[in-house]
Amino acid sequence: MAVENWVAKDIEALTEFRRDLHRNPELLYDVHRTAASVAARLRSYGCDEVVEGIGKTGVVGVINGQSSTSGRTIGLRADMDALPIEEETGVAWSSTVAGKMHACGHDGHTTMLLGAAKHLAESRAFDGCVLVIFQPAEEGGAGAQAMIEDGMFSRWPCDEVYGMHNRPNLPVGEFTINEGPIMASVDEVRIRVTGLGGHAAMPHSTVDPLPIAAALIQAVQGLTARSVDPMDNAVVSLCTIHAGDAFNVIPQEVEITGTVRTLREEVRNHIEQRLRILVEQTCAAQGAKGHLEYIRMYPVTVNDPEGTARAARAAQEVAGDNNVSLNMPASMGGEDFSFMLNEVPGAMINIGNGPSAGLHHPAYDFNDDVIAWGCSFWTTLVRQRLPLA
Repeated sequence: MAVENWVAKDIEALTEFRRDLHRNPELLYDVHRTAASVAARLRSYGCDEVVEGIGKTGVVGVINGQSSTSGRTIGLRADMDALPIEEETGVAWSSTVAGKMHACGHDGHTTMLLGAAKHLAESRAFDGCVLVIFQPAEEGGAGAQAMIEDGMFSRWPCDEVYGMHNRPNLPVGEFTINEGPIMASVDEVRIRVTGLGGHAAMPHSTVDPLPIAAALIQAVQGLTARSVDPMDNAVVSLCTIHAGDAFNVIPQEVEITGTVRTLREEVRNHIEQRLRILVEQTCAAQGAKGHLEYIRMYPVTVNDPEGTARAARAAQEVAGDNNVSLNMPASMGGEDFSFMLNEVPGAMINIGNGPSAGLHHPAYDFNDDVIAWGCSFWTTLVRQRLPLA
C-alpha cells in the first residue's frame, strides 16, 4: 500500500507550485493570482471545461471520463485562501506579503487537487464526470456558500462531494475520519450595552455600562455549564471588549464580540435564545439597554455515513487499513465545506501533516511530503466511485 506511481514524475513541479502559492498568499475572495494560476494549469491539463469567477473568485474544472454510462458526477473540493498572520517559519519559501501567510495549508490542499486533476485529465480512467472545485474565502468568508449561491451545483449537479484537510501531528501517510458531526457551527455574536455616560466623579448621575458588561460576561461564562446538556458540545467565547476613550469619562456604551460553536443545530438554537435573554434582561435589571446581534456563519459539518465509508475505503487502499482511523474526534473549529455537505452527500477526511505547528500558527507550514499521498487519495477515490465497466 503506497502512493501511486504516476505521482513521482509530477512531484517536483507540484512542490514548486505549492511553495509559489506559499510565497504569494491571498486572503478571502481576493485570490486573483491563485485562481488564475489554478485555471491556467487546469486548461493546460486539457480539462473539458474550466470556469472562473464562480462565487466571485472560485474556479471549477470539469473532467469527463473515458465513458459516461453511469451518468454520475462527483465533486472534489480544495480551498485557496490564506490568513492575516505574520509568518515565522523561516523557510526559504516564506510569505513575501507582510501580514499574510498560508497558516492552514490551503496551498497544499490546492496543490494536491491540482495534481490529481492533471492525472485524471491525462488518463480518463473512470466512467462519469469529475468536478474539481477550488474555492475562495474558507477562512471566514463562506466561499463555499458563495459558489453554491452562484449556481455551481445547479450548473454541474453532483451525486457526491468530498473535501480533504491536513492534520498537524498526524503522521504522514495516515488518514482520519468519522461519520456524523465532525466540525462545529461557527457563529459571531456582537453585544451592545447602552447606558448613560457622564463624568467619572459623578457616577450616581450615570448608568455605567461597564459593571453591567462585567456581570453579563460572567453570566455568559456559565451559560454552557448550567444551560446545555453535559453530553452536548458547545463553546461560547467572548473575545473583545471596547468602551470609552478617556480615563475620566464613564462611557455611554460597551461593545463585546465573541463566537459560539456547537455540534447540533438544536443546541445552536438554544444558545442563541438564552443569549438574547441574558443580554436583554441583565442590562434591563440595571437600567441599561442590551442588544444582541447573532450572526450565523457556518453550519455544523456533518459527514454522511456512506460518504465517510467511501472516503475511508479510498484512504485504506492508498495507506493500508492500519493507517486509517475511523474514530476522528470532532473539532469545535469550523469549516465552510459544511455548506456543500448540506447540498450534496459526502464527507471530509483529514490527512496527516506530520510533526508541525498547529493550524493558524505563525510557525505552521504544509509538509510537502504529504502531496503525493493526497494526490493518490483523490485519484483512488475517483477510480473506486466511478469504475470503468
